[in-house]
Amino acid sequence: MEETVEDPPTSAVLLDHCHFSQVIFNSVEKFYVPGGDVTCYYTLTQQFIPRRKDWIGIFRVGWKTTREYYTFMWVSLPVDLNSDSAKQQEVQFKAYYLPKDDEYYQFCYVDQDGVVRGASIPFQFRPENEEDILVVTTQEELEILKSTAQKLEQEAKAQKDGWETELLQLKEQNQKMSSENEKMGVRVEQLQAQLSTREKEMEKLVQGDQDKTEQLERLNKENSQLLLALTQQKEHQKKLEQTVEEMLKQEETTTLKKQQALKDENAGLSRKLSENKIIYDALQKEKERLERENDLLKRENSRLLSYMGLDFDSLPYQVPTSDQGGTGQNPALVYGNPYSGIQESSAPSLLAVKKCPTCKSDFAGDILDFTSEQQRPQPPCLSCPICDKTFPAKEKQIFEDHVFCHSL
Repeated sequence: MEETVEDPPTSAVLLDHCHFSQVIFNSVEKFYVPGGDVTCYYTLTQQFIPRRKDWIGIFRVGWKTTREYYTFMWVSLPVDLNSDSAKQQEVQFKAYYLPKDDEYYQFCYVDQDGVVRGASIPFQFRPENEEDILVVTTQEELEILKSTAQKLEQEAKAQKDGWETELLQLKEQNQKMSSENEKMGVRVEQLQAQLSTREKEMEKLVQGDQDKTEQLERLNKENSQLLLALTQQKEHQKKLEQTVEEMLKQEETTTLKKQQALKDENAGLSRKLSENKIIYDALQKEKERLERENDLLKRENSRLLSYMGLDFDSLPYQVPTSDQGGTGQNPALVYGNPYSGIQESSAPSLLAVKKCPTCKSDFAGDILDFTSEQQRPQPPCLSCPICDKTFPAKEKQIFEDHVFCHSL
């Protein structure tokens, strides 16, 4: 059987339960596992004759009219309505068209006039659990008991009809066969006794059916309570998950703030380190420049001393000071140094010995004067306006770097 795009015949009239017993649904599960095809089994009673446009739909429990079906399948007409195989029918619903939620649904047989001729017990589409196994087993037993009761009722009715027909025949033959009247009366009594026994058996079956129904209702009530507890547990778990998620977000925000603060601090330290490195490089270059100038001055002084015919290393020991007078002569000479006048006349510039401002060596006055002529006089010093630290005038770059460090 294939599903067509043609809409089934429906009706806007509210449901009527008086015709629901003409088609009986068999072996209806308490629930069906999602993702699989579902086979619907049903039985056609003697009071109902199927037609070409009849269909079976899946309705959500609580529906009012046949227009509220979720999905449907056309039924197939049996070839021989009088055969037993024609009474037992089935139709298969593909998994793709079945509901995806866990609401309660039921099968309904709708004829081509849009009238419901049979409805199944409710079921769900959800996975199986241990509690459902007990409920489904009880439901199957209840369906079996219903089927047995219906068969017994049909057999009793058939037998009763047969007995009534036979009784009429006996009455007609009573005039012709009076001799057999007593035998037939006994037969009628036996049949009535059997009928009474069958009626008692039916009463017991009906009472058992009622007990099973009450048990099923109790199980359904327990199942509802379990579902409610499960729903509350899910809500509590959801709240816990939300709380944990919020705590994780807060912790993540705090961690990000700490990381950003460390990054800012590292950036500040890196920037300060870079600035200090620039100052250090500038100071290192200034130091190298001063060392080169110092070397140039030393070489210039040595060249000048060589030019004057003097030894730079022995100069402090050969040149006496002018204020020592005769006390600077060699004490071993009684009458003094006869060459002292020649020395004073030949090297008058050696009388005044001065210190070199660069290397702190003793220089003759004229040599120092000659060196001083080579360099222009500079301001005496540079004073820091913040800490009052002083720097030589030639260390102007170092002085500027020092002042800049105060602004960091």
